[in-house]
Amino acid sequence: MVLACRDKAKGEAALRRLKVDASGAESAAGAAELVMLDLASLDSVREVAASVLASGIQFDGLINNAGIMAPLKRLESRDGFELQFGTNVLGHFALTCGMLPAVTESVVTLASIGHKLGRIAFEDLQSERSYSPRGAYYQTKLADLMFALELERRLRALGSGVRSIAVHPGVAQTNLFKVGSGKGLARVAEKTIMGAIGLFLNSGPDGALPTIFAATSPDAKGGRYYGPQGFKEMSGGDVGDAIVTKAAADVEAQKRLWAVCAELTGVDLPA
Repeated sequence: MVLACRDKAKGEAALRRLKVDASGAESAAGAAELVMLDLASLDSVREVAASVLASGIQFDGLINNAGIMAPLKRLESRDGFELQFGTNVLGHFALTCGMLPAVTESVVTLASIGHKLGRIAFEDLQSERSYSPRGAYYQTKLADLMFALELERRLRALGSGVRSIAVHPGVAQTNLFKVGSGKGLARVAEKTIMGAIGLFLNSGPDGALPTIFAATSPDAKGGRYYGPQGFKEMSGGDVGDAIVTKAAADVEAQKRLWAVCAELTGVDLPA
């Protein structure tokens, strides 16, 4: 297991927790390691993918789990893309294309129920003309779902045995909601929101269940979208098929988005 993390201190802390929790499974705990990866930098993505391929290690799965949600001001990635699109979409696209030769079973990509509110603004993907924090986020989650579905179609065309699966966590108690200044009233609001989500919706571990199912269960099917089965898909411990909107299922839009991502990142799968 490789934890690909942007923050070294947080990554090392997570690795320590993993090894403690997996202490009864020595082989699993001993095989875990940390790799530094910044999905907001295509150079970082290329370096990690190249390092993985050079190592000769084969992975059962790749989980595209990184996410930035709704910065109050428009920010840019190291490559000049709108930060959410550059990280949530282009970073995962480039990493998947780069690492695919080392993956044997599945690529799991996290979307969101927020994709239902998303629109792919092909005329302004980088939100240069107009920036809406949540609008830009919803666009990336719609794009992630479309990417996962188009990836599955391309894998089948290539005759690959790897499955592409999309998932969402419902509304889960994670650091994704820490988008404010972290001070004063903003900090109080963040704590209140986090507490309410954990109490009434999903905890972090509950939200991870669809991802675990997709990455490990033989019942998880390629080209499917899984999530919690509770109220409005926001909560619940049961995992099942999630709603795919008409916009997400638009095959021509999926192909167009793929072509744009390939052009912007400079990477692609074989034709």
